[in-house]
Amino acid sequence: MATSQKRLALAIIDFLSKSLSDGTISSEDTESIEIAKSCIADTFHVNPSDQAAVKDAIGDQSLLSIYGVYEKLKGKTSTAPMPGASSSKPTTNTPNPSGPTPTTPEAEEFKSQGNKAMQQKDYPKAIDLYTKAITLSPTNPIYLSNRAAAYSASHKHSEACADAELATSADPKYTKAWSRLGLARFVLGDAKGSMEAYQKGIDYEGNGGSEAMKKGYKTAKAKVEEEEKEGGDEEIERAASPREAAGAGAGGGGMPDLAGLASMLGGGGGGGGGGMPDLGALMNNPMFASMAQNMMSNPEALQGLMNNPRLREMAQNFGGGGQGGGMPDISALMSDPSLREAAMNMMGGGGRGAGRGAQQ
Repeated sequence: MATSQKRLALAIIDFLSKSLSDGTISSEDTESIEIAKSCIADTFHVNPSDQAAVKDAIGDQSLLSIYGVYEKLKGKTSTAPMPGASSSKPTTNTPNPSGPTPTTPEAEEFKSQGNKAMQQKDYPKAIDLYTKAITLSPTNPIYLSNRAAAYSASHKHSEACADAELATSADPKYTKAWSRLGLARFVLGDAKGSMEAYQKGIDYEGNGGSEAMKKGYKTAKAKVEEEEKEGGDEEIERAASPREAAGAGAGGGGMPDLAGLASMLGGGGGGGGGGMPDLGALMNNPMFASMAQNMMSNPEALQGLMNNPRLREMAQNFGGGGQGGGMPDISALMSDPSLREAAMNMMGGGGRGAGRGAQQ
């Protein structure tokens, strides 16, 4: 189980114990509170009698005081005017406490040691030292922002984002916090939120912002535009997919795959007695394939062809009405002048007239 969860469990048990001792909870409820404390301790595998562990969990604070800081951060809105904006109304909905908590010499010492640890790239130690400073001054934007930087260097970007948000809430004019918030959001995949954070930093810096802030904004904006373009491409692909699916397996010009159709209808076996003709073989004949393509694209020509008595007789033989029911003799069929003329028309040749026209 994560250490942070165990620390929170110890903090809750400590809060319940203090609530009993200071009279917040009636003594009549002592038994219920003791049962609750025991259940929490057993579930989270913590020992509330271990004072060192409890101190490590909450330091010199209490869960109630820590929550009081949270309420301050959540319950107020920023009234600090944005540079160049009117001071008659707030310009941001970012939560903001009444102001940064005052520093102490001890907290400043922890911060200095944390800075040294950062220079040595000992990020876990830096986080621990900044945390001690924050315990003494919970809403100091510098301490929070510095710990956000240490979290980012440790690839703990969610924690970095939370600290940076608290820092910007405590003092929106502390621009380093906006920069660290922009970085954390960007790495977490929130390019739009990152762009907004960098923009806030630029606004509070004034004079168009620093080069580092503008570079961060430009990078985030490019990512936002890239994501919007990819989203548009996906919409186009989804819109086109039904048409693509309908055309799957189609021949040239959107026509169906006639050889595949023949296979579906049972062709390809040579046409047994009284059975289906070998449509696969039929469609592999270039002349008949071309005829079929033209018939399917020219319904009127198809109707005229089916009115041909010789073709109707052939169709009856296909259906088993003839002697063999198998594949007809194509050369014999083509010796019939009317069928040959119909075939030439269906192939797009237009008969003899078309032949003459091709000589031009």
